[in-house]
Amino acid sequence: MTKKPESVSALDEFGRIRLSKSFFMREFLYSEVANLHGIPNLPEDPTLAVAVGKRLCEELLEPLHATFGKVVIRSAFRSSEVNGFCNQQQRAKKKGYSCASNEANFAGHIWDRRDADGFSGATACIVIPWFADRYDKGEDWRALAWWIHDHLPYSSLYFFPRMAAFNISWHENPERRINSYAEPRGCLTKPGMPNHEGNHQEWYHGFPEPADSST
Repeated sequence: MTKKPESVSALDEFGRIRLSKSFFMREFLYSEVANLHGIPNLPEDPTLAVAVGKRLCEELLEPLHATFGKVVIRSAFRSSEVNGFCNQQQRAKKKGYSCASNEANFAGHIWDRRDADGFSGATACIVIPWFADRYDKGEDWRALAWWIHDHLPYSSLYFFPRMAAFNISWHENPERRINSYAEPRGCLTKPGMPNHEGNHQEWYHGFPEPADSST
């Protein structure tokens, strides 16, 4: 079992853990809230955090990286302390804070806690520059959403207006649900909706075929 880092050298080693071919733990630990307020953003259960981080990277982020090029991590792991503080600030209507409650983020942004049903999971907010450039020129965010829906085993996606950033989640019990704050806002698809099954390739003409991320 991996111990919680309690020294600079231990934290350095923890950050060097390779979650997949292209991603290391260090890049998932950055948090503006943690940095600004001096709150350590480290997992209480590093073993679980690493395990779910590997699934997130190997099954979702690596295929995106192999197909579209660079994947930028905007926000990923949050400790319960960091997320809880951020949620308190949001409820106090402080600008710049946007975190759901800890309970809602267990097995989401809080990688090292299982959800109320005992399932594990991990979320990262990412930007894909290849698509951000297209989005800036008028591409619909739903093009990327449907490409991911048709090709990757995601649990949930949540799109945002700036740079077509989006939350992407791996989860032991996947929802297969897509929501958006970008226009058109709301739920794009979820199990039971008429558009959920089948192929949606008419949305993503000009997109590359999924590349083999194992090579």
